[in-house]
Amino acid sequence: MSAPSSFSRSQAAYRFRQWTQFWTSGVLLAVLPGSLLAQTAAPLAQAPVSAQTSSQASAQDKQVRNSDRRRAAKLYLEASKLFQAERFEDAMRSYQQAAKLDPSNADYPLAALLARSHAVTALVQTAAKARLLSNAAGARAALAHAAELDPTNALVRQHMSELGDDAIAGESQPLYEKGAATAGAADLLSPTSGAHSFHLHTDQRQLLQQVFHAYGIEVTVDDSVRPTLVRLDVDDVGFETAAQMVELVTGCFFVPLDAHHVLAARDTHALREQFTRQEMETVYLTGLSATELADVAALAKNVFSIQQAVAEPTAGTVTLRGPAKTLAAFNATMRELLDGRNQVMLDVDLIQIAHTKQRNTGVQPTQAVSAFNVYTEEQSILNSNQSLVQEIVSSGLAAKGDTLAILGILVASGQVSSSLFSSGFALFGGGLTESALSPGSVTANLSINSSDSRELDKMQLRLGDGEAGTLRLGSRYPIQTSSYSSLSSSSSSIAGLTSAGTSSSLSSLLSSVSSSSSNVPQVEYQDLGLTLKATPKVMRDNLVALSIDMKIDALSGSSLNGNPILNNRAYSGVVTLRQGEGVAVASELDKSESRAVSGTPGFSEIPGLNDITDKDTQKDYATLLIIISPHVIRATQAAGHTPMMRIEPGESTH
Repeated sequence: MSAPSSFSRSQAAYRFRQWTQFWTSGVLLAVLPGSLLAQTAAPLAQAPVSAQTSSQASAQDKQVRNSDRRRAAKLYLEASKLFQAERFEDAMRSYQQAAKLDPSNADYPLAALLARSHAVTALVQTAAKARLLSNAAGARAALAHAAELDPTNALVRQHMSELGDDAIAGESQPLYEKGAATAGAADLLSPTSGAHSFHLHTDQRQLLQQVFHAYGIEVTVDDSVRPTLVRLDVDDVGFETAAQMVELVTGCFFVPLDAHHVLAARDTHALREQFTRQEMETVYLTGLSATELADVAALAKNVFSIQQAVAEPTAGTVTLRGPAKTLAAFNATMRELLDGRNQVMLDVDLIQIAHTKQRNTGVQPTQAVSAFNVYTEEQSILNSNQSLVQEIVSSGLAAKGDTLAILGILVASGQVSSSLFSSGFALFGGGLTESALSPGSVTANLSINSSDSRELDKMQLRLGDGEAGTLRLGSRYPIQTSSYSSLSSSSSSIAGLTSAGTSSSLSSLLSSVSSSSSNVPQVEYQDLGLTLKATPKVMRDNLVALSIDMKIDALSGSSLNGNPILNNRAYSGVVTLRQGEGVAVASELDKSESRAVSGTPGFSEIPGLNDITDKDTQKDYATLLIIISPHVIRATQAAGHTPMMRIEPGESTH
C-alpha cells in the first residue's frame, strides 16, 4: 500500500510544478517589456552591480550535493574534537574545509573564526612566556606565526611592538657619546700629494710662502712674523714633515682658514688665543646635581684652561668654548669619569623551611586510688543532712533504720553531692570494716598536629665596584627603654576653679585632673629579621670578590625585666666567585625533639605494653638557606688590567 501512495504524491507534485511554471511564464511575459524599458533608461554604471547581484543569487541558489554536506558534517565533528584537545590550528583548517564544502551552513565559518582566535591567543601566551624567559627568538617566532593566522589582530601587533622595544632597550648605549654635538667642525687642509725638496736661504715670510705654495696652499702671513733670514735644506719630504720643519725654523704656528688657505703667525700665547679657531660644544650631563655641574666647569677651567665654561643646572648641561684639541682632551677625560666603575647585580635567594609535628597517642591510666570506710562515709553523710533525713522518714519514703534507702533517696534527689559518687568504687570486707576503693580517671588520647611553612624571597641588589649595599628583610619591633611622667601637682590659678567660686563640682573636677599624671613611654625600634651587607669587587677576568656581613635577629620568646630577649646570628666573610656562579653563604638547620610519657611506673616499661602508654611527642625543625649569585653587568675597566705574571721559584726577575 505504500508504493501507490508515494506514486500518487509524486504525480500531484509534478502537476503542481507544471501549474506554477505556467503562471510564472505568464507573469514574466507581461512584465518583460516594462523591465526592458526600465533597463534601457537606467544608467550604464548600474549594470555591473546588477550582474554581481545576479551572480551572488545564483551562487546562493546553487544546490549543495548531499555527499559534500555529509563530508562537511564529518569534518565539523572531527574539528570539534580537535578543538577540545586544544589543537586549535588543526581544528581551524577542518572548519574551513567544511565551510567550503557546505557554504549554506553559517556555523562552519563562525567555528573557524573561533578556532583561529584561540590559536592566536595560545601563540601570544607562548610568546609572552618566552619573553619572560629571555628567549627573544622563540617569542618572535610565535608572534610571526600568530600574525600569519590573523594579520589584523591588535593584540599581536602590540606584543610585536613590546618585543621591538625590548630589543632596542637591550642595545648597549654609551653614557657619553664620542662624537659630541658641536657648533661647527674645524676646517682641514687638503695639500697636494707628493714629496718636494727645499734648499732655501731667505727671510721667514718668503720661506713660508714658498714651502706652502709647493703643496698647493696659500699662506697669509701676520705682521708678527719678522723678516729674519733663515735656512731650510731638506730633500723629498711630504707636507706634514715640511710644515713641522717650517714651524721649528720660523717659530710660527699655522691656523687653517679653509682647505687651501692658512694663516701664519708668531707662536706666542696671546697670538694663539687670538688666532686659534675656537669651537663650541655642549656636554649633556643629565642626572648630576648643581654642585657636580659646577665642579665639571671648574675642571674645564683649571685643568684644561677652557676659560669659557658655563654650567646650566636646570638643563643639566655644560657649554664649553675652546680649541678643538683641548675639547677633545676634555671629552676623553669626561668619558672615563662618566663611564664610572664596574657594576654588579647580586641575586639573593632566601629559602626558609619550617616543620612542626606534635603527636599525642596512648592511654593514660589512673594515677591515684582512694580507699575509704563505707560505714564512716555513710554516717558522715547522714549526720551532715539530718534535716533531709527527718523529712524522708516523716514522709514515709523510707524507714528510720533503712540507711541504704535513705542514702539512695538523698543521692537521687541531688541534694547530696560527693566526689565518691563521681566515679565507681569497689567494696570489700563486711560489717563495720567494710571498705571501698575508688580509682581515678583513665584518659585515652589520639591527636596529631602538623604544620609546614615554606618561604622563598628573591631580591636583586645593583652595586658599584667597591660600593657597599645593605638589605634589610623583616620587621621593626618596639622596645620600651624608659618612660616620662609629670610629677608636678601645681596648676594654674583660674578664678572659679582653683578657688571656692560658685561651682564646687568644677573645683572637684580640676582637683581630679591636676592630681593625675600621664606616662609618656620612650620607645626604641629594633630591626628583626635579616640584615645583609655586601660589597662586591670586580677582579681580573670578571671574577667578583664579595665581602658579606650578615646578621639575623629574632625574638627568643622570653623577657628580662620586661624587655624581650633577642636571638642573634651573624656571619662575616669574603668569597671569590665567577660571574653567574651561586654560593650558599649561610645554611642553618635547627632541629628539636621532645617526648613525654605518662603511665604507671614499671608497667609502662614492659616491652609491648609501653606502646599503649600515653606518649606526647613533638618534633620541630627549621632550615635557612641564603644563596648569592653575582653578575657583572658593566665591565668598563676590564680592558685596562695588565696581564697577570707568574714567577716560578728560582727564576730570575731581572
